Amino acid sequence: MKANAQGFKQLCDKIENNINRIMIGKNAVIEELLIALAAGGHVLIEDVPGIGKTTLVSSLARSLNLSFNRIQFTPDLMPSDVTGFNLYNQKTNEFEFQPGAVMKQLILADEINRTSPKTQSALLEVMQEGQVTVDGVTYVLPQPFMVLATQNPVEHLGTYPLPEAQLDRFMLKINLGYPSLDEEVQILRLYDQDEVLDQLSPVAGVDQVLWMREQTRLVHCADSIKYYITLLTTGTRQHPDVQLGASPRASRMLMQAAKGRALLHGRDFVRPDDVQALARPVLSHRLSLKPESRLKRSTPELIIQSVLERTPVPEK
Repeated sequence: MKANAQGFKQLCDKIENNINRIMIGKNAVIEELLIALAAGGHVLIEDVPGIGKTTLVSSLARSLNLSFNRIQFTPDLMPSDVTGFNLYNQKTNEFEFQPGAVMKQLILADEINRTSPKTQSALLEVMQEGQVTVDGVTYVLPQPFMVLATQNPVEHLGTYPLPEAQLDRFMLKINLGYPSLDEEVQILRLYDQDEVLDQLSPVAGVDQVLWMREQTRLVHCADSIKYYITLLTTGTRQHPDVQLGASPRASRMLMQAAKGRALLHGRDFVRPDDVQALARPVLSHRLSLKPESRLKRSTPELIIQSVLERTPVPEK
C-alpha cells in the first residue's frame, strides 16, 4: 500500500495556513512541527524569551482538536504534578489515581529547563513509552500524544541543562530566530487587536492526526537511504571533536522525520535531500562536544555540516 502524498499535503497545508494567521514568517518552523507531528516525535524549541515559542505551540494546539495542557515548569514543580499521584479516599478506604498534567494528547512543556532535573526526568517514560507509572501501576496516555517543549538558552539565569537521555527523546530541536523588520511590523499590526489566538479554530482532529501518522509509516525508504542515514550518525560518533555522538535512536528518528518531509513535499518515497534537510534539527542536540572542542569554537551544527560534506550521497 502506498502513502497518499497528495491528501497528506492538502491536510498539512490547511493546518499550516491556519497557524500562519498568527505566526508571521515562520513557514519553515511550522513545517518542521508538522513533520514531527506526522512522524510521532517530540519537539524542543529553544530561543531567547519573547520570540514567540509559546505562541507557536498554542497556535498548533488551537489548530488541532486534541486535548491540550500547558505545564509551566518552575523550580517548585514536583514530578507528581506532571505524572499524577495516588490519593487516599476515606469513604472507600482505597487509593485513587489522580491524573497529572501530562495525561493529555498535546503537551506544552513551557520553559522545561527552569525546573529541577528530578522533575525533568518525570517526562522520560512519558516521551519514550507513552505511559506513566505511579506506585507500580502503569497508565497509558491518550493517543496521538506529543510533547512540545520550550527552553531558554542554557546561559540564561535560573536554567538547568537537560540531561542527554532527555534530549535524545526529542525528535527535533528548532530555533525561531528574530523576525525581519517587515515581519516585526506585521506582528505589531496583528497584535494591535486583542486575543489573536481566539481567531483560530480547529482544522483537524484525532482521526486526521492518526491518519497522518499511518501515512508516514507507509512512505518508502530505500536501503541505500537507510545506509546513508547510518553513515551520517556513525560519522558524528567518529568525529574527533565529539565526545558523545548520535545514537541509533537518532538514526531511527532521522528516517521517520525524512518520511514526514517526503510526504509534505508530495512524495511517497524518501530522497537524500529529505535526510540532509533534517540532519541538523534531528542530530545537533544529541552531540556532546569535548571540552577542548568548545575552546576551538566548534559547534554541533558545524560538525554535522562537515559530516554531510564528506559522506557520499546515494545515487538511488
